[in-house]
Amino acid sequence: MNDTVLRLERITKIYNKGLRNEIRVLREVDLSVGEGEVVALVAPSGAGKSTLLHIAGLLDTPDDGRVVIGGEEMSGENDRKRTAVRRDSVGFVYQFHHLLPEFTALENVVLPQLANGAGSREAEARAMTLLDSVGIADRARHRPAALSGGEQQRVAFCRAMANKPRLLLADEPTGNLDPETSDRVFAALMALVRETGLSAVIATHNHELASRMDRQVQLDQGQLRAL
Repeated sequence: MNDTVLRLERITKIYNKGLRNEIRVLREVDLSVGEGEVVALVAPSGAGKSTLLHIAGLLDTPDDGRVVIGGEEMSGENDRKRTAVRRDSVGFVYQFHHLLPEFTALENVVLPQLANGAGSREAEARAMTLLDSVGIADRARHRPAALSGGEQQRVAFCRAMANKPRLLLADEPTGNLDPETSDRVFAALMALVRETGLSAVIATHNHELASRMDRQVQLDQGQLRAL
């Protein structure tokens, strides 16, 4: 394996900690993702995959264990540092696109770059390149309401890639689409991931989609095992 981009060590997450109805969602989970590696996280709804992705992406903190991104230990860092690493190194894609409705597809991909200090011309050029790579450059000036579900999700992919992250975390990125559209959109996502060479953890309950990735792991009763 190449350099490790993400390493989770003994990640434990407990809800209602110390109470009678305590729930151990994650139990000493270990996961390493190498540079350019795409890992399928297979789990049914409610198994804790979203919690695991949120911890990996520094949106949540574990009750125990270590999160290392790009060789940098993050578990003890303050909010400012975690926010900076999340902004610079991690891209997120969710089941629902969460695009800003008042902005065009192009603007939705430009905005995160401007927030990260990019110039407007540079940001727009990159946004157009990304939109073109997923086949929707001709829809760049449309707002989300004028786009199909598959097109909206492709814009969300581009937005996640806008700041050139090292790690992509995707939570059921095609789960809200019909099977035919899901297949096309997933193919676009994988092409974009391969082209950019970034690492990714993609959560899905679809075993056929999971089989197209480099490696599959399953979250079951709070523990992770290889498939």
